[in-house]
Amino acid sequence: MNQDVILITGASGQLGIVLTEKLQEKYGIANVIATDLRCNTEFKGQFEILDVTDFDAIKTIVLKYQVTQIYHMAAILSAKGEGSPLSTWDINMSTFFNVLEVSRLNQVNKVFFPSSIAVFGDNIQRENTPQSPNLTPTTVYGISKAAGENWANYYYKKYGLDVRSLRYPGVIGYQSLPGGGTTDYAVDIFHKAVNNEAYECFLNATTMLPMIYMEDAIRATIELMDVPKEKITIRTSYNIAGMSFNPKQLALSIEKSYPNFQMTYQPDFRQDIANSWPMSIDDSQAKNDWNWQPKYNLELMTADMLKNLENKYNSNPITI
Repeated sequence: MNQDVILITGASGQLGIVLTEKLQEKYGIANVIATDLRCNTEFKGQFEILDVTDFDAIKTIVLKYQVTQIYHMAAILSAKGEGSPLSTWDINMSTFFNVLEVSRLNQVNKVFFPSSIAVFGDNIQRENTPQSPNLTPTTVYGISKAAGENWANYYYKKYGLDVRSLRYPGVIGYQSLPGGGTTDYAVDIFHKAVNNEAYECFLNATTMLPMIYMEDAIRATIELMDVPKEKITIRTSYNIAGMSFNPKQLALSIEKSYPNFQMTYQPDFRQDIANSWPMSIDDSQAKNDWNWQPKYNLELMTADMLKNLENKYNSNPITI
C-alpha cells in the first residue's frame, strides 16, 4: 500500500502547530507538508509557503508531493472575523472551495475540515446541545463553518470525496498564544498566571462554555481520520466535547497553584457571541460511531497547562 502524504494548511495556527507534530510522528517527517502564508523556520521537515486562496498554488503542491490527505486548518476565527465580516466570509469559503476542488480533481483520498461550536445560534438547547439542531450562527465565522459543513456533505454525496469534520469547542493549549477566538480567555489566563500578572476577562464570571484540551482535540482529529469510511455516519460535522466551565471556575482551579492570582471582568462584544453558544455538548454520536472519549477534565488540564507554561517561560522568557 502506498504511503499517505499529508498536506496541512494553516500549520502555524494554534491547532496546526500541534497537529503537524503529531502527524509527523504518525506518518514520518518526510510525509507531512506543513504550509502557511509566511515562512516558519521552527518547523522541522517539509514546509511550503502557501496562500490557500490560490487554487493553482494548492494544486502545484498536491501534485509535487502526491498528497493523499489534506487537513484544512486555515481560517479567520470568530472574534477577529467580526472586524471584517465580508473578507472573513470570502477567505474562509474560497479557501475551502479550493481545497475541495483540488482534492476532487487530483485523487486526494481524504479531507479534514474543522468546524466549531460557532455554528450554533441562540435558539438552540444550550445544555447538552444535540448533534443536529437548527443552525443559525451569530458570527460570520460561524456562518462560514455552517456553510462549510454542508459543502462537505455535498462533496461526499455528489463526488464521493471523503470529507470529515469535527465541531471543536474552545481549544486550550500551551503550545501557542491566543489566535483571535471568543474562547481564548481560557488560554491567555494561564500565561498571565504563570507570569504573576492579573487578568482582565472579556467574558463575565458565569459564562459557561464547552472546552477541550489540545491533546484531546488533536487525538480526536486523528482518530476520526483513521476510522473506516463505513463507520462515519455524520458527513456534516461531529459534535465533540471535553469539559464545560466558566471563567470563575477556571480562575479557582488556577488559584490552587497560584493563590495570589487575580482576575477582573470587563465583558466586551465577545460576551454576546458567547451567549449564543452552547454551555455543554452532546457528543454521543461520536462516541457511538468511533468510540470518542476525552481524557482531560478541568483539574487535569489546569495542572498540565501550568506545568508546561512554567517550563516554557523558565527556559525561554517571552514578553506577551
